[in-house]
Amino acid sequence: MKAILLEKYGIPEEVLALKEAPIPTPKDNEVLIKIYTTTINDYDWSIVRGKPYLYRLMFGLFKPKNPIAGMELSGIVEGIGAKVSKLKVGDAVYGDISQFGFGTFAEYISIHEDAVLIKPEGLSFEIATAIPHASTLALQALRGIAEIKQGQKVLINGGGGGVGTIGLQLAKLSNCEVSGVDSGEKLAMMKSLGYDQVIDYKKVDFTKTGEQYDLILDCKSNKSPFSYLRALRPTGIYVTIGGDLTSLISVLFWGKIFSLFSSKRLQILSLKPNEGLDEIAQLIIQNKITPEIDGPYPLKDTARLIQYFGEGKHKGKVVIKVSG
Repeated sequence: MKAILLEKYGIPEEVLALKEAPIPTPKDNEVLIKIYTTTINDYDWSIVRGKPYLYRLMFGLFKPKNPIAGMELSGIVEGIGAKVSKLKVGDAVYGDISQFGFGTFAEYISIHEDAVLIKPEGLSFEIATAIPHASTLALQALRGIAEIKQGQKVLINGGGGGVGTIGLQLAKLSNCEVSGVDSGEKLAMMKSLGYDQVIDYKKVDFTKTGEQYDLILDCKSNKSPFSYLRALRPTGIYVTIGGDLTSLISVLFWGKIFSLFSSKRLQILSLKPNEGLDEIAQLIIQNKITPEIDGPYPLKDTARLIQYFGEGKHKGKVVIKVSG
């Protein structure tokens, strides 16, 4: 099979290569999936570079233990292990597989059957692969932790990416007023998707404008916790789904302290992979939300696309067509 192999950490276009690799054999509880489409996520940007260095403690100190990155897929089951009970050959599946492993930048993968769900017939493979990670992050943050309410004033930092574009649409289902922060190149696209206000982070620091919000969904987390408190209304909530590791640690530490004497809350989402995914799929089938897709691109472009993603140039979710 063809796969994008990572043999050492570094700049994506210098350390990633399209090569031949053996097709894996499924273990007892695993299924062999022919991958039709995959995507790029923060994990891929981090693991390819080996930064933050904490990743190396988990995935390989000097080089990655698993040479194939990638954590989302849609595809067809082509083989099953002896103890597989939920899936059969021919099933179309999709999901965020990160709870069980990685390796979707390839034509095939063997992974535990619980890593994926049956793909609804109403979803294309491209859309199905674009939603497991980003959409469940948005759903679990807005409806789970923040308990979004009708008519709230919401801000999404990183509003033009995969999480942000779905988060906007979920917030609009609750008739919220939504502002989005991202680079100037994305603002026209964001405005067309339905943001009420758009902010170029290179020109304006949203925490210093005097505006306050009931809910802030942060996909970047690159400011101090005190800045976020300043931008929250008295009972507002800030939820981060990822970003700079130092900032995340600060939010975790100060969030607990602030909660002792303030009604404002700072929270970090710990994602439960694929939880709520079927709900997102039904909203898409009912035309209530639409994922914004950047692509699809061919597998051979993966290294360039990871750099493109890391530089924040993508609009919505970067999708790669592997086969099919």
